[in-house]
Amino acid sequence: MTKRNPSVVCIGAGPAGLTAAYLLSKQGIAVTVLEQDPVYVGGISRTATYKDFAFDIGGHRFFSKSAEVNALWTELLDKDFLDRPRKSRIYYRGRLFEYPIRAFDALVKLGPFEAVRCVLSYLMVKARPAVEAKTFEQWVTNRFGTRLFEIFFKTYTEKVWGMKCSEISADWAAQRIKGFSLTKAIWHAILPRNSAGSGDKIIKTLINNFRYPRRGPGMLWEEAARRIGALGGQVLLGQRVVSLRRHETQSQWTVLTRSDDGVERSIPCDHVISSMPMRELAGALDPAPSASLLRAAHGLRYRDFLTVALIVKDRDIFDDNWIYIHEPGVKVGRIQNYKSWSPEMVPDSSLNCYGLEYFCFEGDGIWTSSDADLMRLAGDELVKLGLADRSDIVDGTVVRQPKAYPVYDEGYQGRVDAIRQELESRYPTLHLVGRNGMHKYNNQDHAMMTAMLTVENIRLGRRAFDVWHVNQDAEYHEEGEAGTQRSFAGDAPSALGTERLVPGRV
Repeated sequence: MTKRNPSVVCIGAGPAGLTAAYLLSKQGIAVTVLEQDPVYVGGISRTATYKDFAFDIGGHRFFSKSAEVNALWTELLDKDFLDRPRKSRIYYRGRLFEYPIRAFDALVKLGPFEAVRCVLSYLMVKARPAVEAKTFEQWVTNRFGTRLFEIFFKTYTEKVWGMKCSEISADWAAQRIKGFSLTKAIWHAILPRNSAGSGDKIIKTLINNFRYPRRGPGMLWEEAARRIGALGGQVLLGQRVVSLRRHETQSQWTVLTRSDDGVERSIPCDHVISSMPMRELAGALDPAPSASLLRAAHGLRYRDFLTVALIVKDRDIFDDNWIYIHEPGVKVGRIQNYKSWSPEMVPDSSLNCYGLEYFCFEGDGIWTSSDADLMRLAGDELVKLGLADRSDIVDGTVVRQPKAYPVYDEGYQGRVDAIRQELESRYPTLHLVGRNGMHKYNNQDHAMMTAMLTVENIRLGRRAFDVWHVNQDAEYHEEGEAGTQRSFAGDAPSALGTERLVPGRV
């Protein structure tokens, strides 16, 4: 750090990049944001539009235990937030089951024959449980029985992660479904949710309400980009980063970008804040990192998904924010109801817009299908599920989201640690933030917190805060009260403490 304010380039205009750029701009620091998307800011938290219909890519509830994150959301949008009811259920065999699962609701809706099968299956497993539950399938079966596992866990989990439940480590289940068993589920079904003593933890994933921008999450990030510009910064769209050259004698960077029409731009800076995928970042560094780092980066994998947004005549079929599709006979994994997120996302009150989400790998059969084929598939499955008549479907579009989820496969942590250590040693003014920037399954608020702490490190001229401590304690993001944790305490790092979990292989 010199006495003058440093200049900063932020790669990526998602929650992490824009949070960092906005906070830096407020401090009078020259900042340029480079975003590959030619149209939208917000990354996976953008709001895509089609004929004035707006849709949220993946669904983003604005809920955080971080006081700083909540304050920043309010500062940026304030009166444009709506207070929305939280509702999501599981679809199976034409019925909607409460989520999280409640034993009484599930057994009644499954019918007496299936309910008896579930209870008998549970009793058999309790009599002869797996000696050591090494897999997700074994862990869940031990606690719910084989039949409930097959109905409420197997199909959806395998759709999302593209892995068999028998291949997924039990560690993920132990963290993600902590404290659950059929016995406990029945107990919670009998007692009202608020009547368990004050010492009991609220069931994970339960919040009753959340904040949400009137026109989706992109509305907030568009406002952040506007304010960055007003403060003297730049947000440049359609810029693909092709090279990050570090001038070691001057301790400066030159970031080279290329637009879709081939125009190149060269931007000098003192610090680089990167939320681009680790795998792509490693290949862009100059001087090149070690061969071992490049191998580690090449070994990182991602799970992708796409949304088929279908505009339909509104028949009030369901009022959930989304429903999980546990039906094995269809490929769709989850269906968003954008009108339930915010009525203003649908311009015609007689219509609705459903977002059918398909989890896939970039380059597989789903990903490479044409938009017309995908809309035909989505329409067929919506009708098959009984959620619309063929004549109700009016129009539609497709939105693809590459690298939506970092994959936690065998050895991923060792690869990430090796990359991190070498980058911090060889490139001390390169800062990794966000979900893909850190190959860490962060929520939106976690991504923002990594950016906030990075800004503090740049301001202080040293790594006073360890951004890798954000999101460490493996608790799901909708437990607890909003805004109850403060994350800055002098120069000590602090975990936000609400990790999104993903499975690893056995």
